[in-house]
Amino acid sequence: MIIKRNRGRQWLDWQRRMVTGAHYVGVAACLLLLLALVFGDMGLPRYFSMRGHAKQLDLDLQELQRTTRTLRGDIDRLEHDPSKIEQLAREQLGYVRKGETVYQLVPAPSQERPRP
Repeated sequence: MIIKRNRGRQWLDWQRRMVTGAHYVGVAACLLLLLALVFGDMGLPRYFSMRGHAKQLDLDLQELQRTTRTLRGDIDRLEHDPSKIEQLAREQLGYVRKGETVYQLVPAPSQERPRP
């Protein structure tokens, strides 16, 4: 009977050692995963950097969409609004209507004296 009790105790000791060893392996694996998460190529610093970059791209996209809406409105006015076409022709091309008098103001030459 003493022998059977010893075997049972040996079996229990062996199981405890296996569980304890597995525990250490599990803890080591968790530590390695944590280190990879923090310091790896795709770790937390990279994640935060990419998240900031994504936010900036989102802001850029919104600005480009606003600009696109404005330009589409300008195109629509140029295609359908004769007064807008006339305004641009007068401002940029110097067009005048028949019978109008155009006055051009020429700035005075600079009063600075040339340096000797």
